[in-house]
Amino acid sequence: MQPKNLSLYHLVRPSNKKSGKPPVLFMLHGYGSNEEDLFSFADELPKNIFIISVRAPYPLEPFGHAWYAIHFDNQNGKWSDDEQAIASREKIVSFINEACTEYGLNSNNITLLGFSQGTVLSYAVALSYPDKIKNVVGLSGYINVDILVDGYTEKDHSELKVYASHGQVDQVIPPEWAQRIPDFLNNLGIEHVYEEFPVGHGVAPQNFHSFKKWLEDKI
Repeated sequence: MQPKNLSLYHLVRPSNKKSGKPPVLFMLHGYGSNEEDLFSFADELPKNIFIISVRAPYPLEPFGHAWYAIHFDNQNGKWSDDEQAIASREKIVSFINEACTEYGLNSNNITLLGFSQGTVLSYAVALSYPDKIKNVVGLSGYINVDILVDGYTEKDHSELKVYASHGQVDQVIPPEWAQRIPDFLNNLGIEHVYEEFPVGHGVAPQNFHSFKKWLEDKI
């Protein structure tokens, strides 16, 4: 299926659902990667789901894309551009609305699957707009409170479900950052699963099978 010309470039794998509007899963890749990365999972995921793998809006040199810049300097070390991240959060929300309309998708059954920086954005969208998102699969990422909308704690998160996982020897995003996720979600009353695997910054085969089973149960 040829992807439509929408506000963010993307790849699609149609649903095999013959009638009605199919559930949809949006894939958000990590820093320096592109829409083809997570799309490699598509053939292994449930066939009834319409899958859209999205390219982040900020190009990097010499290749790849980012949802927000990561800066390195001697004074502050490594730091994230939260303004760009917030802009990307809103771009993703707009794109979700566009895509659901253009492809005829079930806007009440939306899942976000992110890796690393894409996970940070998945949490930002879902925690800021829990009325829009049903499920989040957050791989090798963390929650950045500074890019959530003001007043997010007052929103109803009771319908949101989260699967979070992290590598125990992740050298890019420290495991302790991810280990804060369960308490954060508990405080908002969000049903979740948190798992760790004996890998670095990546998705182990057992991690894939675990989140795939979780997805099958939730969608």
